[in-house]
Amino acid sequence: MKKMILVAIVAIFSLTSCSTYNGMVEKEEAVRSAWANVETQYQRRADLIPNLVSTVKGYAKHEESTLQAVVDARSKATSINITAEELNEETLASYQKAQAGVTSALGRLIAVSENYPDLKANQNFLELQAQLEGTENRITVARKQFNDTTQDYNVSVRKFPANLVAMIFGFDQKPYFEADETAATAPKVEF
Repeated sequence: MKKMILVAIVAIFSLTSCSTYNGMVEKEEAVRSAWANVETQYQRRADLIPNLVSTVKGYAKHEESTLQAVVDARSKATSINITAEELNEETLASYQKAQAGVTSALGRLIAVSENYPDLKANQNFLELQAQLEGTENRITVARKQFNDTTQDYNVSVRKFPANLVAMIFGFDQKPYFEADETAATAPKVEF
């Protein structure tokens, strides 16, 4: 009788552990997918930048330093690639810093465009600016979805008794995408 009870307890524990493990695998894959969506939106922005720079370049030839800053920031941001497995506080911070550089450079580029009435009325520029704005919104949505998915995963990894399964199989918490320190300060636009 004692053996049957012991066998029943082991069987229940095994089934629960398997279910918990499989749930963690699903949630970890959801985090990977959400991270891929974030990267996709940043890549979309990086792909739009050369067209925007080329359009502005035709109008603002003497704004070369601003244009170069955008190109350099894009280059730096696209050189940093992080897989979901490499996500940790340090790698995410370096990724965010590079993306913040692009955001800042683009802000300066848009500010420069205010000095060129013909450029502001140019259909290509207006279309690219609208696409860039839409992409920035998509980035925001993708980051929020990533953080929501990460929160769901992190909660499941920390809850008892799932935390025991997580510890045994190496499921660690994932970092959140957090605002850059400079996000709290409004950018200065000077003409």
